[in-house]
Amino acid sequence: MPSKRETASSSRLRMFLDSRASGWSALVPVIALAAGLLFGVTAATAQGEDLRSDIQTVPDLIRDRAHDNSTRELAVERLRREVDEATVQAGGGDGQLQALTDDIQGMQGPAGFAAVSGPSLTVSLDDAPLDAADLPEGYDVNDIVVHQQDVQGVVNAMWRGGAEAMMIQDQRVISTSAVRCVGNTLILQGRVYAPPFVITAIGDQEAMRTALDEDPTVSVYREYVDAIGLGYEVSTSDKTGMPPYSGQGQLKHARAVR
Repeated sequence: MPSKRETASSSRLRMFLDSRASGWSALVPVIALAAGLLFGVTAATAQGEDLRSDIQTVPDLIRDRAHDNSTRELAVERLRREVDEATVQAGGGDGQLQALTDDIQGMQGPAGFAAVSGPSLTVSLDDAPLDAADLPEGYDVNDIVVHQQDVQGVVNAMWRGGAEAMMIQDQRVISTSAVRCVGNTLILQGRVYAPPFVITAIGDQEAMRTALDEDPTVSVYREYVDAIGLGYEVSTSDKTGMPPYSGQGQLKHARAVR
């Protein structure tokens, strides 16, 4: 026969369990209501579509922005032609405006806003055809890819060698164009490129070749060409045509070179 202490203990246990069950019973409708509200909001937001499909990866985002930039460049070029045509028409009877228009057109060539052609020098930079397991001792994976400073070094050397016009990949660039690399991809004026990176400049071929040979950044790159096989090719052409620069001129301060 249970003792009084055992009977009292059992009674208290039943009371505790009954109170816990009553508490959970009261919470069940609240939880159900909250879950229903959550499902309803999700369904209204999705509108029959998969919400996860809206999540973009970085490469997808870059491709979308590159496409947008290409579309806007076409629109800018169209508007620029319309402005030029309207300016010519408006300046027909105004001598001062016509003189300013002539000055602007005369400066378009040196500034890069006019198509040009002439003898050119081309430099191609490429990653080394090695895997991480094939690397010589003392080198790592960063050494087998072309970096931003490598492209910039070639560009600077060619400008220094007297380049009159320049293209990187399929885009005309000017002296203020920014060269940026993310990993082993090049981002230029809103577009993304994979190696090999091709830089072509119109000008004195021998002077630009000499500038490349004497440039310290290019010299370091060529040491890695010999050591681990980075790509470096130089070629010339008697005549190369280049379109005008299609970007915006953002030069704010300048000083005459004396």
